[in-house]
Amino acid sequence: MSLITSVFIATSLDGFIARANGELDWLEAANAAVPEGEDCGYAAFWESVDALIMGRKTYDQVLSFGQWPYGNKPVVVLSRQVLKIPDSLVATVSQSSESPQVIYERFAKAGAQRLYIDGGVTIQRFLAAGLIHDFTITVIPILLGTGIPLFNDLQQNIALKHIDTKSYPFGFVQLTYEVQEEKRDE
Repeated sequence: MSLITSVFIATSLDGFIARANGELDWLEAANAAVPEGEDCGYAAFWESVDALIMGRKTYDQVLSFGQWPYGNKPVVVLSRQVLKIPDSLVATVSQSSESPQVIYERFAKAGAQRLYIDGGVTIQRFLAAGLIHDFTITVIPILLGTGIPLFNDLQQNIALKHIDTKSYPFGFVQLTYEVQEEKRDE
């Protein structure tokens, strides 16, 4: 089995993953309507992941939550700046300034089966390199009007194959797509 790279992310209806300042208050407010025990498939997805690749801004945001939500799975933070990694995370969190291709090849060689790609810029870099296999995008019923977009400045059209749509009674809609590599516009 070859290495699969997956995105599992929430966006506003107008396609933003955070406010312009990186705040996620709108997502936290929306999650208040989600019944206890419902995770929209995240736990099952997380169990299928061998490692998480994220950008520095996403890492900083996650650290601000106080509790590290990723357990002992390897996390690679893409950053050219030196990161302060808390002592409690040095066994699982590492920093890299390598290209998406180099990171992909390293994990493929190590036998990983699925990487979780997270953070706007990181997702865009892996997508531009042709290294995203599938997207699970949970659309939150809110319009932000401005913010950090999930997709920005694509250099080409990227064809997607619809895999699934789930509608939740609390208003979320989850879309799953596979990237159709052979149908990319060059």
